[in-house]
Amino acid sequence: MTDDDKTPAREVITEYAQAHFRYFRTADGTVYAQRNGHPVARPIRSQGTTGSHRQELMVGLYRDGVGVFNGTALKEALDLIEALALTEDVQHVHIRVAPGFDGATWLDLGRADGRSVRIHPSGWEVTVPDPREVCWRRTQLTGELPVPVKDTDGKGIDALLRLCNFATAETECLALAWLIGCLEPSVPVPAPFLTGPQGAGKSTGGRMLVRVIEGMSGDLRRAPKDEENLIAAVAAGWVTALDNLSHMSPDLSDAMCCIVTGAENVKRALFTDGDVFRARYRRPLLLTGIDVGVIRPDLAERLLPLRLERPRVRRTEAELWAEYAEVLPLILGSLLDLTVQVRGVEAETPTDLRMADFAHLCAQLDAATGLGALAAYRRSLDDLNDDVIEGDLLAQTVLKHAEDMAPGEAQRMTSTQWLHCLTRLYTGEDFRPLPKGWPTTGKVLSDRLKRLQPTLAARGVLIDSGRTKEGRYLEMTRTPATPPPEQQAL
Repeated sequence: MTDDDKTPAREVITEYAQAHFRYFRTADGTVYAQRNGHPVARPIRSQGTTGSHRQELMVGLYRDGVGVFNGTALKEALDLIEALALTEDVQHVHIRVAPGFDGATWLDLGRADGRSVRIHPSGWEVTVPDPREVCWRRTQLTGELPVPVKDTDGKGIDALLRLCNFATAETECLALAWLIGCLEPSVPVPAPFLTGPQGAGKSTGGRMLVRVIEGMSGDLRRAPKDEENLIAAVAAGWVTALDNLSHMSPDLSDAMCCIVTGAENVKRALFTDGDVFRARYRRPLLLTGIDVGVIRPDLAERLLPLRLERPRVRRTEAELWAEYAEVLPLILGSLLDLTVQVRGVEAETPTDLRMADFAHLCAQLDAATGLGALAAYRRSLDDLNDDVIEGDLLAQTVLKHAEDMAPGEAQRMTSTQWLHCLTRLYTGEDFRPLPKGWPTTGKVLSDRLKRLQPTLAARGVLIDSGRTKEGRYLEMTRTPATPPPEQQAL
């Protein structure tokens, strides 16, 4: 056979690849390869340590006796495959949790055989998903989960709560609500903040909660020093857990708000001048720490404080984690049973809370079990509002001014006039010095009050702004006292 009669290597590789793999593109234009009948997809340009498509293609060609090819032939073949895949329909790839057909939800067990959990209205089962329904993306952060146990009768939940040092039953039901929320890809959930005295097992409790979703390889990590590294870690996994926080900078606080409720990061694509890379993310977030200092109001609405207490009996790490690993299949099975039960009940959605989806989930949990999660969530938000007020002298001064207002009374002034009024109230007759960070102009005051609006509204003080012919104004209104929502329903 002459050289002209031989099939070019790139064509041999392309023909083999299209026979054994399915290629598609995502909305951002990344092309993925998926072995026929297997739900895990890999980007064809990836050179990551979790295994690239180039590597699995080379191994397949060798094991099937097709041959061993040089890098040039592989590159040319993959270039052609990528160009062809860009004409295919768009399909999403998911990490750990994904929506499915007919209202189902999928949980990736991270197993090599592709087995996953399908959660549907009538129950759940372990099966391999149809690759056209669910495409899993895996990274180094994707740990393996055990096959969950069926018909646990809630024993796994009891085992988890026994291992954690939650201070109250309210904290326990909020932790359960968060875990259920982690299994729903469309529901943004507030970030649990595990607090308590030194030695309360905050890091251990955080690991236990994370590993229910991420497997035994799931762990806590220190907060990255910059937002770019934080986003990279968030995008590579499902649950992001930050340990031992002692200070929360404004930039980190804003980044956490975006992680909880969702955002998009756009940056220049590598080795290009005009192309951009888009990263959309919304992930469950977990934090631990004794105290992070002043909490900003917008983050406070997205936190879920879980208080732990010091255990009466200490156990070794080896003993504790050996028991946890043994009961993890039972814990996961109980959580899946409870998730199906909660999703099967109807409940009214509270309309007065920022995280309405999570509040609705708490209401469903109450309807299914009678735990009182929604009332506990409201009380936790009240506690966080108290923390925000205690750490903000401007908020304290506004509330002090509102004490002299009659219920329903409204006062309107320019921001500069309000600044003079609140400054005089704070300094008092003894002219005490203004604290660091006190507003220096009317514009700064206006911006600060806008951030404090939810916190002040929870204490019966409404801040509004507008414009008349004379100029812009700020209006402060003291609302009439109303009973808590749970008392209104009685």
